[in-house]
Amino acid sequence: MTGQLAGRNVIVTGGARGIGRGITLRLATAGANVVVCYRTEGPHLEALARQLADTPGRHRLVRADVTDAGDVERLVGDARSSHRTVHGLVHNAGVISTVPFGELTPQEWHRVVDTSLTAAYLVVNKTLPLMTAGASVVAIGSRAATVGIPLRAHYTAAKAGLVGLMRSLSKELSPQGVRVNVVVPGMIETEEAVRAGNEQRRAFVENHSHRIPLGRYGRPEEVANAVTFLLSDQSSYITGETLHVDGGI
Repeated sequence: MTGQLAGRNVIVTGGARGIGRGITLRLATAGANVVVCYRTEGPHLEALARQLADTPGRHRLVRADVTDAGDVERLVGDARSSHRTVHGLVHNAGVISTVPFGELTPQEWHRVVDTSLTAAYLVVNKTLPLMTAGASVVAIGSRAATVGIPLRAHYTAAKAGLVGLMRSLSKELSPQGVRVNVVVPGMIETEEAVRAGNEQRRAFVENHSHRIPLGRYGRPEEVANAVTFLLSDQSSYITGETLHVDGGI
């Protein structure tokens, strides 16, 4: 599928780790010029930079806090300066924590909700002027949005709001030729989790794998393939959809 996104310019928030990293690399190998937004430095970032340097295209790594309007302005300004037009936007940035609702502080509520939901508003709002007909927005959601998860009311609210926001935007932006969809991953085994694996985690994965009809955890590239499809012309008549990539849960 190399060349599926040839010459297209795509911004990926939270694109340096886990599923985001898988998305970044898949888009780059599909021919896109990727502007990767990240928040924390480290060996993972250096490794990603090396991989992107070996992948054809004009790729950039930009440090930005997507909950900060000024940082988002700077991120989009970088994309404008380097690529002028944005053909795709993937909002993957998100954080999660486990907190009993009675102990949930306003600070933690805002940290989680702002990273998934408020940031989605900011990045789409600021990137929209660079988009033309044929552009595509993909947000990475969660099953929590529909089933709810104890001790994660803030995360559930953020992801439910994200689906609602994207659904509304699909109605508003599709007449302009901008498609908007959501991808919902199931249980995904990231490279970081595999490297940090121990007996307890392996037992957890094995136990939960039995609950997945396909009998295994997903891989980041399988989520990335769905994102690539929704950014490409192959999905030119798909908007307002929530695509589950979860092995049939």
